Amino acid sequence: MSDIIRALRKVVLDAVNAQKLTDIVYGTVESIAPLKVRVDQKLLLEQEQLKLTRAVMDYEVDMTVDHLTENRTGGSGDAAYASHNHEYKGRKKFLIHNGLIIGDKVTMIRAHGGQQYLIIDKEVV
Repeated sequence: MSDIIRALRKVVLDAVNAQKLTDIVYGTVESIAPLKVRVDQKLLLEQEQLKLTRAVMDYEVDMTVDHLTENRTGGSGDAAYASHNHEYKGRKKFLIHNGLIIGDKVTMIRAHGGQQYLIIDKEVV
């Protein structure tokens, strides 16, 4: 390969690398309010730079349920407290507890330009 082609290839690669195209980045949650994620010794991401997916936040979902509760007993032997169950039906709200906590290891996508990061998931321990 000629020196001119090598030099041209290096210029092109340097230009592409300088663009800071989308990349996968790993970090550790250092603070929740405000949210801060440490990527390495020098880089601490602030809340303004971070976007979250549902995989790393608490959120509510509506679900339809249709089942019976488990049998329960109770009380003093009175017939009103005898073992029983009942229907549990309808559309119900449930809270999904996926929120970040201090120390969580997270996987992020660094956006083009390197100023915004999307936290896509956290390490399962």
